[in-house]
Amino acid sequence: MTHSPFTGGCQCGAIRFRFSAAPARRSVCHCRMCQKALGNVFAPFAGGPLSAFEWTRGAPKIFLSSDVGERGFCGDCGTPLTYRDTREAEIFLTIGSFDDPSRLAPTVSLGEQSKVAWVDALGALPGSKTAADPAYKSRQHPDHDTPD
Repeated sequence: MTHSPFTGGCQCGAIRFRFSAAPARRSVCHCRMCQKALGNVFAPFAGGPLSAFEWTRGAPKIFLSSDVGERGFCGDCGTPLTYRDTREAEIFLTIGSFDDPSRLAPTVSLGEQSKVAWVDALGALPGSKTAADPAYKSRQHPDHDTPD
C-alpha cells in the first residue's frame, strides 16, 4: 500500500498525522532538553506551519518541557512525536515518526553546545543489518495509514 509522502505516526498506530506540504524546516538538535526528551544523544525533527499540519488519528499527550516548549508523545506506546514553541505557529515532528524518514534529511544542526563528542564518528563505525528473528513478531503499526 502506498502512503501520502508526509504522513506518519507513533509506534502503536494510536496517533497518525499528515503534512499537506513537505516539511521545509529539518534539523538535528543536540541540546540537553532534546536529548532527554527523546532518550537519545540528538533529536532529528522536521516541521513547518501548523496550517499545513493535522492529526488524522488521535492526539498526543503534552509535556511542557520549558516555559515556551511543549513536547508531544503517544500516551499508549510512549513514542516521542513533537516539539512546539508555543510562541510560534509551527510544529516539529520527530523524523523517525514519519512513514518515510529517508525523504527528510536534516539541513541544520542546532544546540551544539551539548553535542556528544562521539556523534561525528558514527558514520565510520562498522555496520551490519539486523536479522529477521522468527522469535520476534512485530506489533509495530505499518508505515502507512490504516482504517484502525
